[in-house]
Amino acid sequence: MEGSIPRNGPAPGRLDLAVVGHINLDHFLDVARLPTPDRTVPITTQRTELGGTATNLARVAAHWGVSVGLISRIGDDFPAAFERRLREENVGLTGVERVAGAHCSACYIVEDGRGSQMTFIDQGPMGDARSAPLPGAVISGVDWVHLGTGDPEYLGRIADAARGAGAHLAADPAQEIHYRWDGSRLRRLLDRCELFFGNRSEVDRAIALLKLRDRKGLLELVPTIVETRGAAGAVAHTRLGTVTVRAHVPKRVRQVTGAGDAFRGGFYAGWFAGQPMRGCLVAGTRAAAAWMQGDHAIGVVGGPKG
Repeated sequence: MEGSIPRNGPAPGRLDLAVVGHINLDHFLDVARLPTPDRTVPITTQRTELGGTATNLARVAAHWGVSVGLISRIGDDFPAAFERRLREENVGLTGVERVAGAHCSACYIVEDGRGSQMTFIDQGPMGDARSAPLPGAVISGVDWVHLGTGDPEYLGRIADAARGAGAHLAADPAQEIHYRWDGSRLRRLLDRCELFFGNRSEVDRAIALLKLRDRKGLLELVPTIVETRGAAGAVAHTRLGTVTVRAHVPKRVRQVTGAGDAFRGGFYAGWFAGQPMRGCLVAGTRAAAAWMQGDHAIGVVGGPKG
């Protein structure tokens, strides 16, 4: 694809998973407490890290042996150090388009160290990608496509191309389901998908947008709903019943941002290893806890140097 980053990561051949969504520059601001309206609080520390829903998921999945690539759009200001890190972690970059003259997607995340946060996002080149070129070589050589955050029209085009190439689809609009999606677009997306990921509020929002009564109604559109519930663990709703697992409790909390993405990366590691649904959920909760602890290779890392 013209303007894409040179291929790195997994060896040529079919990928297990392509993750569509944001590659962000995450700017973290740590505070003792979140501000109330019209009030100011001091920043204790700040840092910039490699982030984004797609990035976090792909890094965790790759760490646990999944052959994974990214489909995303970045700006000219994407740090070379972050690009090297993704290559070194075996995340495929063929599907990443560098948009000339654009700034990278960026999140500004304020955290109080006790599990509460406020997030502001600059969508960057992921804001309007309805006419962006599609990475045909990636789409035609992947078994599963995880449709995450981004322009709904862009995601819909990728879904059509992936289904045409015989790939399986999973939908995961994340927090964008609250402000970028409407019922008709979401219904068209879910009609093509086999998995739907979301936390409790995101699943509730999907039900509301689609004018359904409950999760059973949502299961009529998509066969499996994977719902994360934070400290309460995770549950998979299927047409054969539900599977529930407890959360893995981290020994310490380095950060909470990205834990849901890490859960998905761990889930896919179990999925591609042939684990039953309970095993996939357990793998997800363990990956989320490890991410929050920041105590291994795919946990929290610092920003680029130099």
